[in-house]
Amino acid sequence: MMDGTGGGMMWGMGLTWIVVIVVLVLAGAALAKYLSSGR
Repeated sequence: MMDGTGGGMMWGMGLTWIVVIVVLVLAGAALAKYLSSGR
């Protein structure tokens, strides 16, 4: 039980970081596209 919970928490942390990185990359790309098209 303990090992399963620990593994699940580690997976959750990893997935959270992946989602955060993807969102930041998409936001950066959208911002760059907006600035380049605006000017």
